[in-house]
Amino acid sequence: MMLRLLSILLLTLSLAAKDIYTVDELIIQALQNSPDLKISADEYKASLSRYDKGFASYLPKVDLSLSAGEMGMSDIPTNKDSIESDTLLLGQLSLKQIIYDFGKTGGNVDGLKYDSNAYLNSNEQKISDKKRDVKSAYYSVLQAIALIEVNKENVKLNEAQLYRSQRYFESGIKTKIDVSDAKVELIKSKLDLKKSLYDLELAYASLDEVIGFIDTSSSYEVYSKSLDFENILDLLNGYTLNLKDSIDFAYENRFELKKNLFDIKSAEAKSRVAKSGFFPVLYLGANYTKQKVDKFENSTPEDQYKIALNLDYNIYEGGASTASSQEKKIELNIANSKLFSSKLFIKKQTTQAYINLNKTRDSVVLSQSLLEVSSEKFEQAQKRYEYGLSDFIELQQARQGYIDAKSTLVISFYEYYNAIALLDNAIGK
Repeated sequence: MMLRLLSILLLTLSLAAKDIYTVDELIIQALQNSPDLKISADEYKASLSRYDKGFASYLPKVDLSLSAGEMGMSDIPTNKDSIESDTLLLGQLSLKQIIYDFGKTGGNVDGLKYDSNAYLNSNEQKISDKKRDVKSAYYSVLQAIALIEVNKENVKLNEAQLYRSQRYFESGIKTKIDVSDAKVELIKSKLDLKKSLYDLELAYASLDEVIGFIDTSSSYEVYSKSLDFENILDLLNGYTLNLKDSIDFAYENRFELKKNLFDIKSAEAKSRVAKSGFFPVLYLGANYTKQKVDKFENSTPEDQYKIALNLDYNIYEGGASTASSQEKKIELNIANSKLFSSKLFIKKQTTQAYINLNKTRDSVVLSQSLLEVSSEKFEQAQKRYEYGLSDFIELQQARQGYIDAKSTLVISFYEYYNAIALLDNAIGK
């Protein structure tokens, strides 16, 4: 019997068990599961394949063709008046090696290499953005959890106040209206608690999307600790960089800017390819042919080869080379403009993130002070109400002010940590 009860207990615990993730573990899950990152990684892999294909242009091109069939010839010595048919076995091996093409092959390969590097940095930027999004969603969940605790405290305070109001009414100290007001406030606090529970579910839903959890049956929780409101300022880590250093750091490390630089190099390489259209292509060509016939062996060579140094030069193609060269110049100008535009945007983004970080830090400091004052006021209001020096409205306002101050501190605290995540992302840290 004891063994059976133990088995049931273990089964119950296993069914109720949930995975608990820290923010770093959530980031790892997101990097493994997110479809947008998988798409970005595959785009980079595809660019590597295109580079390998382009690099093959440096190497000789070798083709082999085999054929078997029937051929006909006239004016042969054995019968000059009619076409004679014969079986044919033919094999041909050809080789083509570019000697010099005035930068066409080199420019094309360089362009593909820079395109691949641009895809790599684009992928790295998306990974950085994903880390930021995971942190933001994680802090939203922690905020929702902390607000639930605040609302639970509010419910307990209102339950205690309802109990006291009923006792005071039964003792003839307070009127019936105080009991009714206490009931109203209790219902309101329970409604706020219920809303905060739904807010937590919504926060988890947003976190699921960011991480890439698609299974509806998956059950997990984020790692969280209760906030120490008295020592909350000790958790405000100062940022090591000032605004100027943050912008300089962003200019050196943002993957978006690195991508823009490779886009410029790619545009320059493609411009060289377009200019090469004005020049000839010098290449070595060689082929070897072996054929086997029966009747025509005296008139058809069995083996033959050819080796030649060739020059192909397009004299005129309706201005296509000029138009292509002009197009690539414009694309290079666009790439340079995009780099300048990205720097302006990153400077603005970094400045806004830095200012927002300081703003949220000040909000935490002031909110903590507000909570201390509101707590003192609430204690004083309770004593005044017990001694009959104030009415229930004053007590209710003081209690609500205390709860609002605590909620504001929770929100400001997690906005501060979210602001750190935004600034880290803005500077490419």
